[in-house]
Amino acid sequence: MIYCVEDDNSIRDLMIYTLNSAGYKTKGMTDAKQLFEALKREKPRLIMLDIMLPGQDGIQILKQLRQSAATADIPVIMATAKGTEYDKVIGLDLGADDYLAKPFGMMEMVSRVRAVLRRAEQNDRARILKIGELMMNTGEHTVFVHGKRVQLTLKEYELLRKFMENLGLVFTRDQLLESIWGEGYIGETRTVDVHIGTLRTKLGTCGDYIETVRGVGYRMEAHL
Repeated sequence: MIYCVEDDNSIRDLMIYTLNSAGYKTKGMTDAKQLFEALKREKPRLIMLDIMLPGQDGIQILKQLRQSAATADIPVIMATAKGTEYDKVIGLDLGADDYLAKPFGMMEMVSRVRAVLRRAEQNDRARILKIGELMMNTGEHTVFVHGKRVQLTLKEYELLRKFMENLGLVFTRDQLLESIWGEGYIGETRTVDVHIGTLRTKLGTCGDYIETVRGVGYRMEAHL
């Protein structure tokens, strides 16, 4: 199920028709109230979220989604007005998985949806990655610190997995942007720094495993 949050009826209907034609079951809604009511009944695979909405705007909605453990890992694609670089960067910093600049083509939208879902889905076998008091189950998409589960956003999870699967390797900010955010991402490398900062905070004492390599980027080392 894909939720499409767009207050323009004609745009929303076209998006729903296109996504349904591409094989994705889709529901449309016009504002935050309808979205959060729907979330109580069913958790979607992805949310298409317009920024300019009546009442709560898309940025406020995204922030609320990422702050709730029940919705923090739902992939979100933001729709921004053409030229609103600030909104795009803020949305990605808050945990949006991709963005579309209006007016966008329907085939481009379907391509972005497929790419985000492909990154989000965990099709591989369940694997346990363990470093010190930090443990990740890639099959269940869960992370534990000192035995207590930690709720991460999709981007935070993908960053952590990248580090845990490549211990000791140094990644530049540009490499992390391309790997986690995709080649089409246009924005500042500070996006990586912001996500690393929140990830370290959520991991508590295990956040020290992520080291800053001055002038280069980041790597993970276990301090056993």
